[in-house]
Amino acid sequence: MGSWPENVGIVTMEMIFPSYYVDQTELEVFDGVSAGKYTIGLGQDKMGFCTDREDINSLCLTVVHNLMEKHHLKYSDIGRLEVGTETVIDKSKSVKTVLMQLFEPHGVVDLEGVDSTNACYGGTAALFNALSWVESSAWNGRYALVVTADIAVYAKGSARPTGGAGAVAMLIGPNAPLVIDRGLRAIYMRHAYDFYKPNLSSEYPVVDGKLSIQCYLNALDKCYQSYCKKASKQQGRSICVKDIDYFLFHSPYCKLVQKSLSRLVLNDIVQLSTNKVELEYPDLKKYKDKKLEECYFDKEIEKVFVNYSNDLFEKKTKASLLAANQIGNMYTASLYGSLVSLLVGVNSVEDLLGKRVVLFSYGSGLASSMYSITISSNKEDISKLVKSLKHVQLQLKERRKVSPEKFSSILELREKNCHAAPYEPSGTTEDLFPGTYYLIQVDEMHRRKYQRIPAYVNGST
Repeated sequence: MGSWPENVGIVTMEMIFPSYYVDQTELEVFDGVSAGKYTIGLGQDKMGFCTDREDINSLCLTVVHNLMEKHHLKYSDIGRLEVGTETVIDKSKSVKTVLMQLFEPHGVVDLEGVDSTNACYGGTAALFNALSWVESSAWNGRYALVVTADIAVYAKGSARPTGGAGAVAMLIGPNAPLVIDRGLRAIYMRHAYDFYKPNLSSEYPVVDGKLSIQCYLNALDKCYQSYCKKASKQQGRSICVKDIDYFLFHSPYCKLVQKSLSRLVLNDIVQLSTNKVELEYPDLKKYKDKKLEECYFDKEIEKVFVNYSNDLFEKKTKASLLAANQIGNMYTASLYGSLVSLLVGVNSVEDLLGKRVVLFSYGSGLASSMYSITISSNKEDISKLVKSLKHVQLQLKERRKVSPEKFSSILELREKNCHAAPYEPSGTTEDLFPGTYYLIQVDEMHRRKYQRIPAYVNGST
């Protein structure tokens, strides 16, 4: 292994989410807010949520087992297992160790990696760890498996409609159809109390909403500027929004994503040369001297740039918001749910071949990165990947809608029994998707046990 393996990236993916959702229009009525506050103001249509039958362990067990089963992988094919999550139910024992229940029966115990935790950024940290391992002298020729998963729940109030839940697993290795670009990784880290979870007895975070948006946009600015500098150096010319095929963002709610893309255009105006601005954005050159740090909450500028970039948003980002719009914020899995959404949401596979996708990952506190993926030009490989993810669109339609009243009572039950022991869940298992792991018991020593709904494989269970 004297040289780097070629085309390291995402070989295949799997995505799962709860079988229950609440309709955001109905939630507006239940919460007594103005019509459109959640659906138009936030850009959210539905929100997935878990009953007391599912926790972070069960989500991860489900997505890993489904991926291995669907792609006929041997557990011995995996040499590293990384989990990114902020849904912590044990201060010591990692979710990765729980997943070892799947590997141990196959005699596989030599698996590197544990959990990465920093708000919504943990999944990206896990991905970067996996990539580094495959490209290192420690690599043993096997795949790495990255699991991103979270259950996002909030106390009653304005933040509750920005919840969600889900998991995305990614198989990492060489000769991948989704290649992570080398040398194009921008990092921005700072100390901030914008969103955090100091109360270890509760699932609910402490949120400074205005600061959280400011931190997100500040991190976006810094990462984009750094990414463009590195990409421009590689390509020998200045890079702007119009040069990138697709942009994906961590999505607390969809409206913020649309505003984020428009903010990249503002970055272009401020950062590009006057000649380049006059060539690419002649109608916006009067904003050349604006200071980005003074524009976080400038509604006039926001409106101008959102309107200007609407066509860019439709072409480069909108297709990636299926999961965010229909499920909500999945924290660490949010960005990777956007990648799945893009793959299944474009008009045809040809729209993906050879394209570059820029991804912005943000986790409060704060940690952020921007990096890019080059999609293979091999139509057969991409078609196979897209086909394996088509179930996402079908299962979104197969979910069961729950009334806001029932949704609220389920969250109250979760809140009451967050760390209860012993505890036996009361939620039904009849509506769970095939292949779903669910909690059957927490004993007096807080040890959790799970069972699995039989999975459908090739039309049978």
